[in-house]
Amino acid sequence: MLALRLIRGAQRTALLQRLAVAAVAGVTGFLLLCALGFALSHPGEPGAAATRLLWCLLPLAATTQLAVAVARAVPGGDSRSGLDAVGLGPAGLPVLAAISTAVSCLLGSALALLVFLHLRGDVTGLPFDGQAADLVAADRPLPVPAALTLLLVLPAVAATASALALRRRARTAAPGADGTTPGPAPAPAPAELPWGAALVALGLALEAYTGHRGADQLPPPGGGAPAPGVVAGWLLVAAGLVLAGPGLVHLTGRLLAAGRPGAARLLAGRGLQEEARTVGRPVGVLAAVACGAIAVVTLHGAVRPFGVLTVLGASVVLACAIGTALHAAAEARSGRAPAHAVLDRLGAPRAARHGVRWWRAGALVTVLAPLTWVVARLIALPLSV
Repeated sequence: MLALRLIRGAQRTALLQRLAVAAVAGVTGFLLLCALGFALSHPGEPGAAATRLLWCLLPLAATTQLAVAVARAVPGGDSRSGLDAVGLGPAGLPVLAAISTAVSCLLGSALALLVFLHLRGDVTGLPFDGQAADLVAADRPLPVPAALTLLLVLPAVAATASALALRRRARTAAPGADGTTPGPAPAPAPAELPWGAALVALGLALEAYTGHRGADQLPPPGGGAPAPGVVAGWLLVAAGLVLAGPGLVHLTGRLLAAGRPGAARLLAGRGLQEEARTVGRPVGVLAAVACGAIAVVTLHGAVRPFGVLTVLGASVVLACAIGTALHAAAEARSGRAPAHAVLDRLGAPRAARHGVRWWRAGALVTVLAPLTWVVARLIALPLSV
């Protein structure tokens, strides 16, 4: 009940963020239901149905990441003193975040079920009754337990991930045993970069092994049945890029601060190293989305048009990636507030701060853009020969 009261009394920005999570959760739930509809209308093609369900992991993972990013930002700040007053300290924030995230995702899942039933013709009295009978298997009875199970997957996963993220942040931000906050220490290099590179290599190898028979093996999720190994390979490559994101950002910061840098370049490099774990995952997601978009456009530009479900899935993944990156940038900007205050006290010009920002963005683009293009070309190569 307290979580519902916090949602109702939240600021307008927080409510808009929750509504955005509900919207993308609704689209993801609709894609899951469409995969179920394909399985119902094509009982003799279990491999194709499983592949479509496997494709839904991409928007599901992207929606979960956006939900976690929103949960890290809300509740907090203004409501923290009130939560402490009612006896909910840092240990209670993960529970509230999980409940709030589950409520948002359940709202989206309910809307997805309503739209799905409406397009089947089961809910009448509204426009477009039964207009997508082929897409949603309107001629087959809908197994309610299977549909509810699919719709409950996203709320459960997103709520669990939000609780774990909030608990990890509370444990990381806890003060020292003597009641004082530990002093600043150099940011260690993330250890996930080799594992991410290994996942990317494994995904490319799996895709090359199973997708060597041509580009027709990889239709978009809205049509056809690609080889399951191809889909699994793409998912491994995406997971590897996301896992390697913090290491790549940290490496970019080290390269930027190498040699004899000036003040702006040194601050930008050290800043990237400090913020590697904050912005690394969203940067990795953006790289994975860009990589997949380049590969898909390369393969399907002259093969077949994209389906409706493909556009929906790609829109969800892109919107979630951009939203998560914006949340990470806002969190990193708030973390740089003490450093900005020191620069202001020292009388540093505001142009120096803009120079640091340009150095940071330019270095990330310089390192990640060629890497993304190379991985995308490697993904498309086995399917285009």
